[in-house]
Amino acid sequence: MAEFKKLEALTMKDNFMFGAVMSEPENCRPFLEMALGFPIGKLTVSTEKSLVYHPEYKGVRLDVEASDEKRTRFNVEMQVAPKPALERRARYYHGEIDMELLGRGYGYGSLPDAYVIFICDFDPFAQGKYRYTFRNMCLEEQGFALQDGQTTMFLSTCGKNPEEVPSGLVSLLRYIGASLQESTKESEDDYVRRLQAAVRGVKASREMGARYMIFQEMLQEQREAGKAEGKVEDILDLLEDLPGKVPEEVRNVILSEKDAEILRRYLKQAAAAVSVEEFMQRISDTVQQ
Repeated sequence: MAEFKKLEALTMKDNFMFGAVMSEPENCRPFLEMALGFPIGKLTVSTEKSLVYHPEYKGVRLDVEASDEKRTRFNVEMQVAPKPALERRARYYHGEIDMELLGRGYGYGSLPDAYVIFICDFDPFAQGKYRYTFRNMCLEEQGFALQDGQTTMFLSTCGKNPEEVPSGLVSLLRYIGASLQESTKESEDDYVRRLQAAVRGVKASREMGARYMIFQEMLQEQREAGKAEGKVEDILDLLEDLPGKVPEEVRNVILSEKDAEILRRYLKQAAAAVSVEEFMQRISDTVQQ
């Protein structure tokens, strides 16, 4: 298994810790109120959707999904490093929320407001802002917004405009961006102190320790699956360049193989073969060994 941080070394910027702490409504609601700028009533956090493996997402996805008494939906995710097409991932999340509700019988007119929030330990747009908020606006009529109920927000720990956002939000983002040593120093902010206590509680919990081990195993499985997928693509690419047509049954055997060692052997044989027929003979010999 690859090296992972120990639970004791995690901070709020680590996905597991963020998800564990924010799965508690009393921790999540103040954050949402500061970020969005309006009061939120009773908040329900979908703990069964946090800290789990999402097969549709093709990997381990740690986010916080919540709803309030008005059925408003909130999706919050930590991002420690830039990823391609982050804005389009937000679009995917909004669509995922809508499809779930429509699948449960909601009509278009009854779809609630939805907020997708990314907390970034970098500046996603290099404009020096702690907060970037996006809604669909009309290009032809300034200030005229499309009332589709969707809001996407990017929060940055690297902001340089503290005078433009709530001081509590600045304290929170600075805490999230802090190193392990800095993050353990008692904060002057009441909310940050609450989160510091929550982090200590997670680290002291045997249950959370066990869940973190499961999380590590999931990540390792995801990495191994990614390596296997890459080998499969390499094998098929090599075979496409060889004389002869790859039989569908052979293609299916390669695509369904999950054992990394067997795939490594297939890759070596594909690289050494001078034709598809020879490759088939080589892997037949390999299987018989």
